[in-house]
Amino acid sequence: MNIMVPLAAVAGLFLLGMLGGIPGIGWLFGVVLPYAAVIAFLGGTIARIMDWTRSDVPFRIPTTSGQQKSLEWIDQSKFDNPFTGLQVIGRMLLEVLFFRSLLKNTKASMVDGKRLVYSTEIWLWLAGMMMHWSLLVVVVRHLRLMVNPVPGFVTFLEGADGFLEIGLPVFFITSFTFLGGLAWLLYRRFAESKVRYISLAGDYFPLFLLLGIGLSGFFMRYLTRTDVASIKELAVGLTHFSPVVPGGISGLFYGHLLLVCVLLAYIPLSKLSHMFGVFLSPTRNLANNNRAVRHVNPWDYPVDVHTYDEYEDELREKMIRAGVPVERQESNV
Repeated sequence: MNIMVPLAAVAGLFLLGMLGGIPGIGWLFGVVLPYAAVIAFLGGTIARIMDWTRSDVPFRIPTTSGQQKSLEWIDQSKFDNPFTGLQVIGRMLLEVLFFRSLLKNTKASMVDGKRLVYSTEIWLWLAGMMMHWSLLVVVVRHLRLMVNPVPGFVTFLEGADGFLEIGLPVFFITSFTFLGGLAWLLYRRFAESKVRYISLAGDYFPLFLLLGIGLSGFFMRYLTRTDVASIKELAVGLTHFSPVVPGGISGLFYGHLLLVCVLLAYIPLSKLSHMFGVFLSPTRNLANNNRAVRHVNPWDYPVDVHTYDEYEDELREKMIRAGVPVERQESNV
């Protein structure tokens, strides 16, 4: 059920979106839903960030995996245990751009049934890098459909992505690395029993959603004829808030677009919000300088206390009758 329900949901959404190819319905799937998805994404993201910023962090709790700054003759792990703000920035860049913590992740396995061996999950790291970086490049490449004239950096990136110049239309490297990385991540959830055991529908749904977006985009670019001019007219109209729905756009595109809209609206509600949450995580964005800087608990306000002596004075007779030891006996007892 954790697999079939998300798969059926994504397939159903894609088929629903294909109805946009019917004359008269394109306005709903090509204008109303995209605007609603962007509003949901921006509103949900802002609400999520505001909720995080209101969370109290009374002391520093950075996750560390190296030597803290100590005596001068002890080498400090500057990125694993940052001490200054500059070191924190370096650690964050390595995390965001290269998934350093994922590369350092290890898995345990039994060899010959009796020897425990730890190894780096290099394939998990590589698949994650392929999928995330390819997705970023694909999103930037799609700017050519949304703005006119096309910025120079988009043209440069598109040329670099298709520098092999194989086929017509030109094959983009990211078209394959994106799908390849997604396929491996999905295969890992199927093949590894421990990962499959803890995987829920919420883990499979975004993978199937991204896979549906990638496959439909791949099919439109390489396997069927797509009216790119009409699609660009629709996209430019949306970005300039003067929407038009030209005729001739296939239902395949509207199915692709609906999956993208669902993904945008789903991001703030799911684990995918880590794309901006990582910057607000106190386990990542704080320097571990507790030995050098005194951090005063902001919650350390005066509190009315009830001492043991006061407690005993209040309940002494009852304690004596119950046989509970007391520190002193009153003279009249």
